[in-house]
Amino acid sequence: MSEQPIVFEEWPLRDGRHGRLGVARLAMPRALNALSMDMIEQLGPQLARWSADDAIKAVWLEGEGDKAFCAGGDVIALYRDMTEPRSSSEESYGERFFRKEYELDYQIHTFPKPVICWGHGIVMGGGMGLMAGASHRVVTEGSRLAMPEVGIGLYPDVGAGWFLNRMPGRSGIFLGLTGAHMNAADALFVGLADRFIRHQDKAAVAQALQEADWSVEPAHITVSQVLRRAERESQPALPESPVREHFDTLQSLTDADTVTDVVASIRAYTGDSRWLGKAAAALSSASPTSMAIIWRHLQVSRTASLAEVLNSERGLSVQCLRKGEFAEGIRALLIDKDQQPRWRYPSLEEMDPAWIDDFFAGQPDATTG
Repeated sequence: MSEQPIVFEEWPLRDGRHGRLGVARLAMPRALNALSMDMIEQLGPQLARWSADDAIKAVWLEGEGDKAFCAGGDVIALYRDMTEPRSSSEESYGERFFRKEYELDYQIHTFPKPVICWGHGIVMGGGMGLMAGASHRVVTEGSRLAMPEVGIGLYPDVGAGWFLNRMPGRSGIFLGLTGAHMNAADALFVGLADRFIRHQDKAAVAQALQEADWSVEPAHITVSQVLRRAERESQPALPESPVREHFDTLQSLTDADTVTDVVASIRAYTGDSRWLGKAAAALSSASPTSMAIIWRHLQVSRTASLAEVLNSERGLSVQCLRKGEFAEGIRALLIDKDQQPRWRYPSLEEMDPAWIDDFFAGQPDATTG
């Protein structure tokens, strides 16, 4: 295992005659490649260098090990920043983390060259932010994707106000409220992935990219051709999609005008789907504050650009750092591990609307429900 949190390599294309492939590998497998400040501050400048280097034709982004591409942000470091006293009035660690993370996410979304993200294993939270912006997003039979922030007093961020709103029907609000896990087929259905390829074929795909003729077609097409061939061979391993299978039910469960009514509808599910049942059960321990935030955030972000969404999320996340709910969620899950978060409001029905208004101070207004 590398001692560096992120490793950069450059692989020659056609023996170097056609340039190079830039490779970025999150290299903290024991931490499930959780996104740290070091990773963010190294990856951003490296992407800028590769963007300006004509010899770099594309970028390959992956996680070390077989368990995770990236399981989310380093919330333990954020917890320390929220709970330890500090004397400086300068930008805090947490404020800097979110600012730099969202800048990196936008950089990937707008990168001028192909970015191939190999999204094997766990892809959650901050890992979703990295993957969502890639031009060629690959999932495997082992991919497990989710935005489970409502369970720790945060909310789905890293551009989720943009990509959850672009999912079919109301599947985005369902996935945001419940933090339900998605497999590879789900990711393809909701638009979070582009290709399904067996994880065992990873080395072969990388070799095919290195051996491809990059002089015939534009780089994006060259990458697509290689991935398309690998995907055809992988189709027998593609799992069924619970989101697609239960789409009509998701639409019915989320067909209400307020977050209170939608959450009550989901929690009342009594069908025989284990996947839906697990998603509904997760609401019993989730933060009501987080539910209200994601509902309103998706409303105000419906017609916003990606840049506008990320700017809004930066403000929301700073408020989450300051107001205690996020710290309490991390404490209960990862610090004391008592699994008994003491949320400020135990239910949506008991919540003071002014509490949520304060998170959105200075941002466009919308009915909270």
